[in-house]
Amino acid sequence: MTVFLIPDPLAGERVDAAAARISGYSRSRIAELIAGGGVLLDGEVVRKASQQVTAGAMLEFASDPRPTRVTPRPRLADGLAVIYQDGDIVVVDKPAGVAAHPSLGWEGSSVTEHLAASGITIATSGAPERQGVVSRLDVGTSGCMVLARSERAYSVLKQMFRDKAVDKTYQALVQGHPDPFVGTIDAPIGRHPGHEWKMAIIEGGRESITHYEALEAHREATLLEICLETGRTHQIRVHMAAVGHPCCGDPLYGADPRLAERLGLQRQWLHAIALGFEHPTTGDYVSFEASLPEDLASALSIVRAG
Repeated sequence: MTVFLIPDPLAGERVDAAAARISGYSRSRIAELIAGGGVLLDGEVVRKASQQVTAGAMLEFASDPRPTRVTPRPRLADGLAVIYQDGDIVVVDKPAGVAAHPSLGWEGSSVTEHLAASGITIATSGAPERQGVVSRLDVGTSGCMVLARSERAYSVLKQMFRDKAVDKTYQALVQGHPDPFVGTIDAPIGRHPGHEWKMAIIEGGRESITHYEALEAHREATLLEICLETGRTHQIRVHMAAVGHPCCGDPLYGADPRLAERLGLQRQWLHAIALGFEHPTTGDYVSFEASLPEDLASALSIVRAG
């Protein structure tokens, strides 16, 4: 049994948020423990993650909140291509359906496991299952992703992402026509209060800034070029849904399933088309591109045909 006392500054917080801040472990792991009856507040089992805590209350974990370690296993991922590699970095074109790294509950392939199977070593910094990973793409998002091969590169790239010094360019096919066609969405993002795997715009969330510009406008959808200042989980999907224009093929954030079916989409139409940054060792600016995969190109052709 692990026990903590709720400090004064956390009074009034949701129990899952307070537990995560006190223990240092993820909200998703805390949610798992709550669902299993493994979190107690002043001796009473917590039934709802939204329950508020009071200063001085005793928070107990029936088991260690740390998740069981995931052991990476080298295996190739279908469709994954290495765009560039040197002694410090490796840039890949990640297909949809491949995770950035292995995690609890994920049985599919991942970028880090593919690189291991390909004999491409990466930095040892970071948790064992995500060593070398400095930024991630959602499983359902394809495109450019960089990983660190040297320890110096890992440290420098992580700081670059924190400092918003990496140019991240996406293309997204969204429903309808954003008004205006060029704009910025500046709205904080945090975990959805009623959905463990969903994010939302919430007061007190993390700063999230998305710049977009329409490239093509069609009858049912608009092709956008999107540049991110920040890199929050599901950021583009959340922001575009919030302004009434979810990514096509993204039912989690309100996309029309009938349109997705007509376009042949099995995932959100979202692609990391370009990535640029100063090389962590040479200081030279480097940039990389990943062309649209077949499923997105096909859907776009259907939209263009009207």
